[in-house]
Amino acid sequence: MKYQTTLDYAQRLDQEDPLSYLRNEYHIPKNIKGKDWLYFTGNSLGLQPKATQDYIQQELDDWANYGVEGHFEAANPWMPYHEFLTENMAKIVGAKPIEVVVMNTLTTNLHLLMVSFYQPTKTKYKILIESDAFPSDRYAVQSQLEFHGFDAKEGLVEWKPRDGEELLRMEDLETILEEQGDEISLLMIGGVNYYTGQYLDIKRIAQLGHAKNCMVGIDLAHGAGNIQPNLHDSGVDFAAWCTYKYLNSGPGSLAGLFVHEKHAHTKDLPRFSGWWNHNKETRFNMRQPFDVMSGAEGWQLSNPPILSMAAIKASLDLFEKVGMDALRKKSEKLTGYFEFLINEIGSRDIKIITPSNPKERGCQLSIQVKNADKSLHQKLTDNHIITDWREPDVIRCAPVPMYNSFEDVYRMVETLKNVLK
Repeated sequence: MKYQTTLDYAQRLDQEDPLSYLRNEYHIPKNIKGKDWLYFTGNSLGLQPKATQDYIQQELDDWANYGVEGHFEAANPWMPYHEFLTENMAKIVGAKPIEVVVMNTLTTNLHLLMVSFYQPTKTKYKILIESDAFPSDRYAVQSQLEFHGFDAKEGLVEWKPRDGEELLRMEDLETILEEQGDEISLLMIGGVNYYTGQYLDIKRIAQLGHAKNCMVGIDLAHGAGNIQPNLHDSGVDFAAWCTYKYLNSGPGSLAGLFVHEKHAHTKDLPRFSGWWNHNKETRFNMRQPFDVMSGAEGWQLSNPPILSMAAIKASLDLFEKVGMDALRKKSEKLTGYFEFLINEIGSRDIKIITPSNPKERGCQLSIQVKNADKSLHQKLTDNHIITDWREPDVIRCAPVPMYNSFEDVYRMVETLKNVLK
């Protein structure tokens, strides 16, 4: 597609955008003069849907009116509340409803999943991650190695970019697995890298890992609601993701969990247990021996926090209305326009380290600025643009198709040009 560099063109793209109405469904942060900020950090915290307050208020009202009976009498009964989220969440990540549940937080879910799917032996015990994995993933797998009595440094295998490159190559993963696959028990990979924005071929990763009898897990913190991971078809054993980034559920809100259908009825998988993964038909009998539920629900522990789930429901209902196909179509166009304008600056000091192929990235572009420091980020903030600075020299920007406009992108790049001058 041939883009143009004028404001009129950006505004015309917005007029032609069939999803432009969605912006009005969200609260856009405003400066002290009441003007909208340019918000490009949906990859860290998504904006609040305007409907969220009503969804939460409904549960507060039902709590006030019904007390404990709200578990059964509320407009959305609390007992099965997590089930109201399952189908829409499954569509977003490309899964079957039996494979998905909303529960806990991301790293907690990863640990619970590794209880089941990281079963090391004396000779096959290593865990493979990408070298620039998000710190919480690294800490989680290191602690799992140590918990099982292994040296975390010796047991951690890193998939690294080549010297002078920022992106991971699949052929390098193949080489690692060919050389060390007999010692690797688990691949725990970020599906979309938080720093570069690279979207990895999840299905290929699963194929390579399984060929060496490794379990394969995916962290989709930067993928859920951003790309279409098609988890069921990918064949990965498990995945987990937060909901407060692209899924717009509010700070620290609950996370999602995926366990492939092939494990759905394997009740002797090791796992931690609580009363919420016990058979719901006999759960309140209280004196029955543990009877684990099938599917992803079999990894739950506790009854869910309803107010957080209400915020998730508000957001998922919007996703259901729009659909991921339409969002991805706009995302590729919006990010392509952003990439075009950055490249048009024509400076050797600016480099986009995110893949240029739209199929290998989500809506985030990571912009590397040579010899820059955090003062560049501060200058953008002073101009009412919210981006995300990552050391040593990268600005992460995510034009989210749910609420960012083409004019947002145009004005952000114009400001960046002026700041760089």
